Amino acid sequence: MGLLDQVIGNATAGTGGGNGGLQDIVMQLINNPQIGGLSGLAQAFQNGGLGEIVNSWIANGPNLPVSAEQLQSVMGSSPIGAIASQLGVSPDLAGKQLADLLPGLVDMLTPNGQLPQGGDLMAQGMDLLKGKLLG
Repeated sequence: MGLLDQVIGNATAGTGGGNGGLQDIVMQLINNPQIGGLSGLAQAFQNGGLGEIVNSWIANGPNLPVSAEQLQSVMGSSPIGAIASQLGVSPDLAGKQLADLLPGLVDMLTPNGQLPQGGDLMAQGMDLLKGKLLG
């Protein structure tokens, strides 16, 4: 199991998830070039007026919740619908699952209270792992 799979597995465990399909979909979402990675996702929240929420996930400290409706306002209905289709659930349920998962996931991916700089998350995870094994 990869480092990022473990992070997502830990995040989904707290949501009653653990669904491998949801893990894969969230990784696709975050690593989607159209999203712009974690930085792009954070910027979309900033642009959508939800900067305080996403900043709480990145910073050390408690994470503010986000609703499925707020996610849809930031991301649009198309990505939520695509996630729902991939999971075989309703868009409402997919939005709720994503809203439950994202705060903890972003928090785990930003342990130092900062967004990762440069490269995609998979490359950053591999670099971190190499540092642990070789450093």
